[in-house]
Amino acid sequence: MLMIRNLLVVSCIFLLTSCNQNNEVKNSQLALIKTTNPGPVITDNQERSLGENIKDDVSSLPELYDVAVVKGKKNILVVYKVKHLQRFRMKQIEKNVTEMLKRKYPNETFTVSSDYKIFLEAVRLEEKIKAKKFSEKRAEKRLQDIVDMTDNTK
Repeated sequence: MLMIRNLLVVSCIFLLTSCNQNNEVKNSQLALIKTTNPGPVITDNQERSLGENIKDDVSSLPELYDVAVVKGKKNILVVYKVKHLQRFRMKQIEKNVTEMLKRKYPNETFTVSSDYKIFLEAVRLEEKIKAKKFSEKRAEKRLQDIVDMTDNTK
């Protein structure tokens, strides 16, 4: 009886430790649960300072808590998460963000969204670009697909 109990304890410990492997959780899997704060992504080989400036400007708004910026050749995608109690004012917040960006960067074309699905796709695109899974051309095409998704959700 003692041997069976010891075998059961050892097998339980083995089972518990085998289930707890150190698998890294990607940002895209946690993007809807917590603040991921992804860096600006550039699909073509341009300077990052414009993307960082846009991210800093949008992040400075008190209603927002997570911002992702993806800059392509023709378009800049700005996606953000709105704080929970501010969700009643989402249309007004989107209007304010769009006006601020057009005022500060008049020569750029922006697509602004607060949709979680679009945010998740932007984070996934960032991960694939950083992992070198997407070429410049493929990343630009994926950005255009995401921008098209924003047009379909409105």
